[in-house]
Amino acid sequence: MRTLFLSLAILGAELTAASGDSVPRINIESLCKARSAEDRLMKLPEAQSVADCVQEEKASKDKLGAIWPAAANSIRSRCRADAAALGTLSYVDLLVCLQMADDIRGFSSEAKTTRKSRNR
Repeated sequence: MRTLFLSLAILGAELTAASGDSVPRINIESLCKARSAEDRLMKLPEAQSVADCVQEEKASKDKLGAIWPAAANSIRSRCRADAAALGTLSYVDLLVCLQMADDIRGFSSEAKTTRKSRNR
């Protein structure tokens, strides 16, 4: 039920991407209201107020704007597809996905360097 509701919210969130290099556009207000409505529907305590959700999404969008163009197209596409498939597409999700990919890439590069220095 949760996935279905969030999926519907995401579809209504007007996700668009003008080009592969631009940050996807997500209707933050709709997304945050849908999350809050879902909590109420499930009779759960609200995890985050709509205002806090909007603030967090806007902050994440700003951070994402700085790193999105520098990320590899394959990473951007994977992050977008993963979040959409899970029905949770948000700026926070996209930002975390890119940060994790960067951490993994950094760890992988560091491990290769360490292995090379040990083999000498």
